Amino acid sequence: MTLHFEVFGDDKSSGCPTVLLLPTWSIIRSRFWKLQVPFLARHFRVVTFDGRGTGGSDSPGNSEGYAVTEFAADTLAVMDATGTDRAALVGLSLGALWGIRLAAESPERVLGVVCIGPAVPLAPVLPERLGHPFTGPAPAEGWGKYNRDYWLGGGYADFLSFFFGRMFTEAHSTKQIEDTVGWGTEVAPKDLVNATEGLEWPRSNDFRAMCERVTVPVLVIHGDEDAIRNPTAALALAELTHARLVTIEGGGHGPQGRDPVLVNLLIKQFVDTVVPRPTRTKYSRPLRRPRRVLYLSSPIGLGHARRDIAVASRLRDLHPDVQIDWLAQHPVTTLLAESGERVHPGSSWLASESAHIEAEAGEHDLHAFQAIRRMDEILMNNFMVFHDVVSQTPYDLVIGDEAWDVDYYLHENPELKRFSFAWMTDFVGWLPMASGGAAEQALTADYNAEMIEQRARLGRIRDRSIFVGDPDDIVPDGFGPGLPGIRSWTEDNFDFAGYITGFDAGAIGDKTELRAKLGYRQGERVCVVTVGGSGVGGSLLRRVMEAAPLAQRLVPELRFLVVAGPRIDPGSLPRSPATDIRGYVSDLYLHLAACDLAVVQGGLTTCMELTASSTPFIYFPLANHFEQTFHVAYRLDRHNAGRRMDYGTSTPDDIAQAIVDGLDSTARYRAVPSDGATRAAAMLADLL
Repeated sequence: MTLHFEVFGDDKSSGCPTVLLLPTWSIIRSRFWKLQVPFLARHFRVVTFDGRGTGGSDSPGNSEGYAVTEFAADTLAVMDATGTDRAALVGLSLGALWGIRLAAESPERVLGVVCIGPAVPLAPVLPERLGHPFTGPAPAEGWGKYNRDYWLGGGYADFLSFFFGRMFTEAHSTKQIEDTVGWGTEVAPKDLVNATEGLEWPRSNDFRAMCERVTVPVLVIHGDEDAIRNPTAALALAELTHARLVTIEGGGHGPQGRDPVLVNLLIKQFVDTVVPRPTRTKYSRPLRRPRRVLYLSSPIGLGHARRDIAVASRLRDLHPDVQIDWLAQHPVTTLLAESGERVHPGSSWLASESAHIEAEAGEHDLHAFQAIRRMDEILMNNFMVFHDVVSQTPYDLVIGDEAWDVDYYLHENPELKRFSFAWMTDFVGWLPMASGGAAEQALTADYNAEMIEQRARLGRIRDRSIFVGDPDDIVPDGFGPGLPGIRSWTEDNFDFAGYITGFDAGAIGDKTELRAKLGYRQGERVCVVTVGGSGVGGSLLRRVMEAAPLAQRLVPELRFLVVAGPRIDPGSLPRSPATDIRGYVSDLYLHLAACDLAVVQGGLTTCMELTASSTPFIYFPLANHFEQTFHVAYRLDRHNAGRRMDYGTSTPDDIAQAIVDGLDSTARYRAVPSDGATRAAAMLADLL
């Protein structure tokens, strides 16, 4: 029989302890550990394997192959195959049963056991599960769906939705339920029937005797609102194994998914205690410490970075002694290096948000809300990196410019806040796309409701909430049924800095001189085509390049400057006469101010730079991108800025004609004040 396993983190030769994340009931594969693996693998060697009949592991094909003894034997086989002499075992639900058995029967292979929501025979089943046998008539409600005939008769998908809904009883658990139901559909109903019928539960007295033979350290974690397993079993297990018991008030059966920060830190603390390693720490007395700021700038594009560098510069004017570190990733690090800023070495541990967004995108199509929902694994990793960084260095102030991971998980784990925290954003409110129907309306409303509840209960997490813009830039929509209006709520909960362009449009100087400085030829007309700092805009670049020869026939003196940005290979774009293709351009804002026309995506930063420079422009919001479709477009309409076009319905001929028309247009935009960075810095300065 083949078992699929994976090894993460340090090589075993380093002497780093191994953490073995055990499989659970064969309803899902080992992906349920996705929020633990990246963090633990930075500190330990980590091994996972898919349980029998799930993922890449074979199905035994019969119920006998799913006995407890088989899972225990599989664990030892994986340890042998990975050269693991001893490991700290971590088990969820039934995984705790395999772990305790191994600790009792093979203690020489086990450093310790972490039992999460343990499914062990030490307590009666929950009252609502009584009277629902696995075999026999299958009532189609409640625990009656836990029935072999119901699964095999077409009710399997319904059971999965019921079961995982009961697993995550915490409010706002839509993503955790969605994930686990999805993984559950990968398992054949017949295999889960075999796994359930083959599980021979030890008699309670026999299991108690097994627990009493456990001599290694044990940690038990359990939610007191677990609707799958009786929480009193966890208490009994802790007493029998002399374990530490951590009870999560209001927690359900899947804390590794719903409270991943807590679970990650408990596992690390447990392993560090079981296998102590030499550590060196330095403590600086508070009055000897310099003022330190950790700046987090959204890595999706470059717009946030330019404005954040401007804010940091103004903050240094107010506090010349401040030390600013940046926890950042590509492409932001490109601009930071160019500006002489210090990138924290911990940045190398960050998982790429830009790469994820690019992988989610289609042809000029990015469902931004769903892409961010599916980025939970990356956001969890990056928050844990942030946690490690602020645990090692005492920062006075953390500034998060749309650092969604830090803002969300600090509200979920308020005890981890040990610094002043300022949150910056240029939009508020997830909005549904019409294509998502009622389901997406419900999801966005749920996400908005959770944020509103967090802010109402834990206002102390953000010491300053700064909106990059003015109250009139906020969409007039509501957060969802029964929720407040976005504008009124934002006015009550944010300070307003005005828009931050990252440069002073008034200081650019004479346009003719600027064009000459940038190498523009006298008499030529220049159209800049750019899609920002992400790699999502390749299709728009190619579409506009198809239109370029058509426009040049009508305006022979027209030249196109196509800027691919730091994440699109210029060599991947077609070459044509009178088209200048460049990669990353550090002074792009100057080209946007100097050109006759720009064609861009619907990103806020580039569009507002063009607005501030009074440059005519055409913008194409990404399909299904709620921020570009609603928030950005609303702000541009308010500024009377830009011509909006639809990529899906615009042919090269349409774009060529729009370019020609735009060259002859005059920009009459609402002025964009240039003091946004100064205003934002003043709001931050007193937090130091």
